[in-house]
Amino acid sequence: MPSCPPSRRQAPHRHATRPNPSMCVTKRTAIAAVAACSLEVLAARAFATSSADGPQQRWYDAAASMRRLAESWGDQPYGAVLVLDGKLVGEGPSRVVKNQDSNAHAEREAIRDAQSRSGKTELEGSVLYSTSRPCRACEDAAAKAGVVRMYFGPALTDAGTPRRKQE
Repeated sequence: MPSCPPSRRQAPHRHATRPNPSMCVTKRTAIAAVAACSLEVLAARAFATSSADGPQQRWYDAAASMRRLAESWGDQPYGAVLVLDGKLVGEGPSRVVKNQDSNAHAEREAIRDAQSRSGKTELEGSVLYSTSRPCRACEDAAAKAGVVRMYFGPALTDAGTPRRKQE
């Protein structure tokens, strides 16, 4: 008995025992399609679960965009963004050269931008994404602002919870 629907079967022929494979879906193709759909559903569920708990590539991409902006005006190649509740709340290209300010690192610029936009100095629960490992002073600024996690680089390396500088 052929495995394809009757409407797709070949006209009966006295020597034909199977339908033309190009005319209908074979069992193998149907199984492969079901498996592919199942994998897509599982992947979507895994992404939904991990995106709430772990780093997201789109935020690193936003930080990389800030790096490109900094480079466009001849500054150091660093960029950062601050994310709170799944929303971008602060952006920071490096402005060290542009503003002739040694404190204008991308991470601190992103924190200042978020504080300016929100009107609050506390950004409790936010996550910092940057193109490179934040320096000690940037980590201290992140800790003071209430950043709970830092990720850096294209591999989304977990830099952990920012710590305050010991004085």
